[in-house]
Amino acid sequence: MFYSLGRPIDFKLLRQDDKLDLQSSFEHSKTSKMKVTVVGAGAVGASCAEYIAIKNFASEVVLVDIKEGYAEGKAMDLMQCASLNGFDTKITGSTSDYAKTAGSKVAVITSGIPRKPGMTREELIGINAGIVKEVSANLLRHSPDAIIIVVSNPMDTMTYLVHKATGIAKNRIIGMGGALDSARFKYRLSEALECPTSDVDGMVIGGHSDVGMVPLIEKAARNSVPVSEFLSKERMSQVVEDTKVGGATLTKLLGTSAWYAPGAAVSALVQAIACDQKKIFPCSALLEGEYGLNDLSIGVPCVLGANGIERIVEIALSDAETAKMKESAEGVKKTNGLLDSVLA
Repeated sequence: MFYSLGRPIDFKLLRQDDKLDLQSSFEHSKTSKMKVTVVGAGAVGASCAEYIAIKNFASEVVLVDIKEGYAEGKAMDLMQCASLNGFDTKITGSTSDYAKTAGSKVAVITSGIPRKPGMTREELIGINAGIVKEVSANLLRHSPDAIIIVVSNPMDTMTYLVHKATGIAKNRIIGMGGALDSARFKYRLSEALECPTSDVDGMVIGGHSDVGMVPLIEKAARNSVPVSEFLSKERMSQVVEDTKVGGATLTKLLGTSAWYAPGAAVSALVQAIACDQKKIFPCSALLEGEYGLNDLSIGVPCVLGANGIERIVEIALSDAETAKMKESAEGVKKTNGLLDSVLA
């Protein structure tokens, strides 16, 4: 008998393809020794750990934080949900003891501090870059083959930093931003179309910032039908603008950064890698000529599987999209220039 979230599944009610997919997923969860580390037990890190556990594809999730007892407390709270949410993933916490992360297949970095009053952008980036550099070194010391997913902001620049600081293969370093931005794009599309989000497909490439995002509205579709068949140009432009300020909108409403959707976005990337799904997600990847860009990490469509980024997908862009992508890249490069002191 197979169960989903504690409830038995009647295989007689499923299509044959669904039966095989579900059975394969459950067999994988029973036999896999998949360990995932999440550094930073704040709201994003904890929600990421929760979603990974609920999806039941990992054997263990390790939460790490510098605050004494914080990760251990979050892990205990989450483990007390196991019987209620029907998952078997073990969640443990650690206060800065990276030895407990040894053997991780995937490691997620959410570490960093928010900008404080009076702090310059340069100071913030310098501090967060130092944190991310140290965290990535500690992770690789105990899990030298780990695939690293970067969430810390500014995300494209922090992803680039991990490339330069560690020197590991570029397929093993992934920035999360595009997956989150695309989820927000699909939400805004479904809102405009007045349809379920499952009916909508769309993608955001470019930098993970309100000025750097490039929502591909002309390629967005509802069940393979271009959204331009349903929406006016004015409404499509509004969807694009609402998507670009998605994070800022939530911060204004909540008084802090969002955490549910960021955590879910990370968990989707982790699952694609852990389960070798070969799914396409827009991710911040190091480019070496793709899209006419070099020596920077920025959001582009990527096939994710057991090896991390298995392929960067180059899609045809309109002249307007190409111009916006180049403009976005210039912004990312400018921010990357602030890393000189950290990389020296």
